[in-house]
Amino acid sequence: MATIVDAPADAGPPTLPVLHLDDRLVAVHKPAGLLVHRTPLARRDEHFALQCVRDQLGGAHVYPVHRLDRGTSGVLLFARDPATARQLTQQFESQAVHKRYLAFVRGWPAPQGEIDHALSRLEEDRPDTSRGVSTEAQPALTRFRRLATLEVDAALGPHPTSRYAALQVEPETGRQHQIRRHLKHISHPIVGDATYGKGVHNRWWAQRLGLQRLWLHAWSIEFAHPDSGSTLRVQAPPGPEWERLWAEPRWRWEAPLATA
Repeated sequence: MATIVDAPADAGPPTLPVLHLDDRLVAVHKPAGLLVHRTPLARRDEHFALQCVRDQLGGAHVYPVHRLDRGTSGVLLFARDPATARQLTQQFESQAVHKRYLAFVRGWPAPQGEIDHALSRLEEDRPDTSRGVSTEAQPALTRFRRLATLEVDAALGPHPTSRYAALQVEPETGRQHQIRRHLKHISHPIVGDATYGKGVHNRWWAQRLGLQRLWLHAWSIEFAHPDSGSTLRVQAPPGPEWERLWAEPRWRWEAPLATA
């Protein structure tokens, strides 16, 4: 039976590894399955990254400046005061933050490419007070580079084998579910994505690896530090569940995950 990573059993609040900490901000490694903050759509959830970080800092207030989907693991950044929150939020909104993700997708995409495809705002992303807000699509751009390919002996479609790839993904804009929606748009959805992926592939990998998760990881984030203005890069190496995936014997690696 697969361990369900995106719906963890309640064993008390998790301790989130701290990747960077100073007087202005804190960055942590969020596990898959943990929401950033409380929402009306998650009434049964008891633990949230914001509360976990606050408690780990002795009850000090922290302010989210971006978000990761529940199923996405990796670098999550919080400001420690309102002024820093405004500065960092402005950097995200002006596309001055450089983000790199690791994704495990269905099929073999091109060795590299960009997805320039406008995305409409999702209904679930709208506050109750925003009725009548235009749903006109907004520009969205994602670049990707293929890191490795894999072919397994599983007839999950019309062919006797099934193909997959590991990608480095860099979103230039920050629309909701942008990476997930863009990869679906080019017919290479992320494995484990219950919304935009395909169930037969999700189930096959959950059974094979003994766990179920969205295979998307926020590997690194770069931005200007609010005090010095110098570039700060924070990285979160993929967790141990990725080692199960890399242990597949037929991976053919083409490029390393960029760290600079």
